[in-house]
Amino acid sequence: MPRIETDIKLDFKDVLLRPKRSTLKSRSEVDLTRNYTFRNSKGSYTGIPIIAANMDTVGSFEMALALHRFTLFTAIHKHYSVDDWRGFAAKHPECIQTGIAVSTGTSDGDFEKLSAIVAAVPQLQYICVDVANGYSERFVQFVKDVRQKFPTHTIMAGNVVTGEMVEELILAGADIIKVGIGSGSVCTTRKKTGVGYPQLSAVMECADAAHGLGGHIISDGGCTCPGDVSKAFGAGADFVMLGGMLAGHQECGGEVVEKEDSSGMYKRFYGMSSDTAMKKHAGGVAEYRASEGKTVEVAYKGPVEATVRDVLGGVRSTCTYVGAAKLKELSRRTTFIRVTQQLNTVFGDDSWTF
Repeated sequence: MPRIETDIKLDFKDVLLRPKRSTLKSRSEVDLTRNYTFRNSKGSYTGIPIIAANMDTVGSFEMALALHRFTLFTAIHKHYSVDDWRGFAAKHPECIQTGIAVSTGTSDGDFEKLSAIVAAVPQLQYICVDVANGYSERFVQFVKDVRQKFPTHTIMAGNVVTGEMVEELILAGADIIKVGIGSGSVCTTRKKTGVGYPQLSAVMECADAAHGLGGHIISDGGCTCPGDVSKAFGAGADFVMLGGMLAGHQECGGEVVEKEDSSGMYKRFYGMSSDTAMKKHAGGVAEYRASEGKTVEVAYKGPVEATVRDVLGGVRSTCTYVGAAKLKELSRRTTFIRVTQQLNTVFGDDSWTF
């Protein structure tokens, strides 16, 4: 019989952070660096735990180089060739070691390509096993297979939104679980399938499950502004993954195109389950499935550096408001207040999204 869970589940838009007394004099005093040791790989991480999503318009080698200068991380999309990886690694070995994950799907061909890339670039430390639906037995078995073949690599795996699957994936060998279904800016899974989970509640519940086992999570999707990034960290996310907020920049894949009406320049941004992505990489949408992503035109924003500084500045400011001298302290200093309105929109709310 169907049943309804009556507990209220919340999204980033449903809450604000309550300010608290602070001894910090300036946001410049805030340390955003985190240090993690991973449960299964035993590997270690040091950096600012914001990740560019492994979408082929965002998770590019060019983006990785730009973000690495800020000690941010990039999950590289899975459509680069082995030769592409070999060439990039030869030129940028420091970025390969500390700032990049290689992404893979779960087919036999994906496993073979992953193995070839890791063999060609032995400095790689991170593997991102990425599917839209992390609830299948095949996915769990694939994570086990990857762990068995690469025992010392740190494995990211997802996506899921519930504690029991977080626990199962960690026990299967994953170190960091990607949390989020349907929350992305160009994802239409909720519209096409009716499946999803409000992101704030998903992060809180999944973080609790992961941390109980010594694992970590990524909040993947749902961020529209720097304040949402802070809310994700406050809810317990160890990492926050960004797609739409990093779209449209110089470092993103695709060409800069001028609008036909001469109203400006733009770059295309699309979900990896969109009709655009499947035509590009798989010859089209298979007869048995539907597109679960959309394609949009994002105003060209130039180099990503300004956006990165804006995001980091916002998170530092959050920490000063709640009295967290380090990002590590933010979740312990967080009290969420339920609200019905985020902004004063008398002059519009265009600034709310990037």
